[in-house]
Amino acid sequence: MSTRELAKLPFSVLDLATVVEGKTIADTFKNSVELAQHTEKLGYLRYWLAEHHNMISVASSATSVLIGHIADHTNTIRVGSGGIMLPNHSPLVVAEQFGTLATLYPERIDLGLGRAPGTDQLTSMEIRGERFAAPHNFPQDVLKLQRYLSSTNSNSKVRAIPGEGTEVPIWILGSSTESAHLAASYGLPYAFASHFAPTYFLEALQIYKQNFRPSAVLKEPYVISCVNVIAAPTDEEAEYLSTSLKQLFMGIVTGKRRLLQPPVADMDEIWDPMEEQAVNQMLAVAFIGGPATLATQMRSFLAQTQIDEVMVTSHIYDHQARLRSYELFAEVLRKG
Repeated sequence: MSTRELAKLPFSVLDLATVVEGKTIADTFKNSVELAQHTEKLGYLRYWLAEHHNMISVASSATSVLIGHIADHTNTIRVGSGGIMLPNHSPLVVAEQFGTLATLYPERIDLGLGRAPGTDQLTSMEIRGERFAAPHNFPQDVLKLQRYLSSTNSNSKVRAIPGEGTEVPIWILGSSTESAHLAASYGLPYAFASHFAPTYFLEALQIYKQNFRPSAVLKEPYVISCVNVIAAPTDEEAEYLSTSLKQLFMGIVTGKRRLLQPPVADMDEIWDPMEEQAVNQMLAVAFIGGPATLATQMRSFLAQTQIDEVMVTSHIYDHQARLRSYELFAEVLRKG
């Protein structure tokens, strides 16, 4: 494989519709629209939203609804799911929802699929009911979904209307090696959650590329790596802004989740050494700094991984600073 150039690397957005301390969910949705419009102008390729449930800081539970809202307020950027947790849904219903989106916004909708529940076990039971064993059916359900979205299903007794014939691009999402095997065997593009589960990223990458089987939709492996980015004019400002992200991950580690908190001057006043270590392990694939630092970090990351696309998520308390972060990151990539 030829060495990829930073200046030619496609870049995209993952938005969790994060709820910020002191703001409302309505504010979150307004900010998501503004971010989507901003990143569209900056040349970002995709804008994906992720399905999560029962999390006070994440407002993207009705993922397909938000995708339609973002698509309706933008013009060219691809909008999709990063992802839909397929075991939470009937493949037919997902096909109908995304078929509707693809009909309303032709050639702009992506469908990323995950196996995890996107929530805790108790909430998962409420969502899935008697279908609690649905994760075991994930490989078969992906095939069902592909069939419902294809034109070849027109003679079936069960059809997705709308959806049939839209051929919405399907992506396999993952945070483990299991998903890499599935994406490779189906010949589908693969998006890895290196923004919160970096441990198996390089191994999964290798498995996917080595075992990839060309399909009707994809001839060569294609990998998106989702990463945390906090960009600012200086390293010092970026480090300060990143304390909101670190507090968010600290809430995941401790089980004490809160809305996205304001940045602080010193994290050592908040966490203990074990919490710090756990958070830093989860943030192993995070790019924090000014333009020069980010450029160095990204060149090294691309040389190591040879990914095909980078997807950025930025948990920044101040909305204007968040918009600026995406702008600076785009400039870094363009300059190579």
